[in-house]
Amino acid sequence: MGANKDLLIYVVEDNKMYNKIVTEYLVREGFKKVKSFLSGKECLRAVKGGESPDIVIQDYHLQDSTGIDVLVNVKKHSKNSEFIFLTANEDMEVAVNSIKYGAFDYIIKDNDLSLKKVLNKIDKISKMILLQRRNKVIKTAMIATLCVLIGIVIFTALHTFFDAFGLQR
Repeated sequence: MGANKDLLIYVVEDNKMYNKIVTEYLVREGFKKVKSFLSGKECLRAVKGGESPDIVIQDYHLQDSTGIDVLVNVKKHSKNSEFIFLTANEDMEVAVNSIKYGAFDYIIKDNDLSLKKVLNKIDKISKMILLQRRNKVIKTAMIATLCVLIGIVIFTALHTFFDAFGLQR
């Protein structure tokens, strides 16, 4: 099926070279809306300005904050944003805490394989977002149908009531 290429993806990485590698890799893979940030503050500024990224791919250790700080603050403004940590930090406690705070996954930077893992996670998130959107449409349709059915029942009950007592309409 493949990931939705119109997702808004943020790359938050303070290493300029690695930031460029990740960003260009995603663009080469066909993603149309990829924005890169060299700090957590830049990322937060964009979110506070009204943007709502679908996915944030970020390092854990940033010069101005930690990845968890960025995650928590972005989620305050964009609760549906999904986070993929892409980091050299191999500390298991940090990985577990990242997931506890709501990260979708925690990937260790190693070689080209880590970027393929990121792509795989984006695909999974894309499918999840699609399912959530479909569920929302289905829920709306069910509510509308229920309202119509309630209206029919009320109309029928009133009609029966007026007929039973010989009242004119």
